[in-house]
Amino acid sequence: MHQLHIPDTEVELTAIRAQGPGGQNVNKVSSAIQLRFDVAQSALPEDVKNRWLQSGDSRLSLEGVLIIKAQRHRTQEANRQDAWLRLYELLDQFAKAPRARKATKPSYGSVQRRLEAKAMHAKLKSTRRKDDSI
Repeated sequence: MHQLHIPDTEVELTAIRAQGPGGQNVNKVSSAIQLRFDVAQSALPEDVKNRWLQSGDSRLSLEGVLIIKAQRHRTQEANRQDAWLRLYELLDQFAKAPRARKATKPSYGSVQRRLEAKAMHAKLKSTRRKDDSI
């Protein structure tokens, strides 16, 4: 079950024609569903809205309207359910806050190994150098 709920009144569903091959009905039947959800004006909590709007999702317009086009299935009802499912998957993705990053530092041993490797490499390169003192 989803933690947050989106009211039906905040979502606009429109039946449109699906793209691609479809046989005789492809130009007559509007089986695809376009779902429009205004994230910026929704009743979602502010932190969820901000994470969603700052995400850089290509499905969001500049005004903060999410557009999902569902056309995987042959029937309008199946596409409607698919659009809602994809909307809630996105909502679940932005509902939980990302974990804070803990700063770490390298261990003493790894620093020593790095410095030893650097010294060995410098010594190797110095032995390849020509002696200009002659």
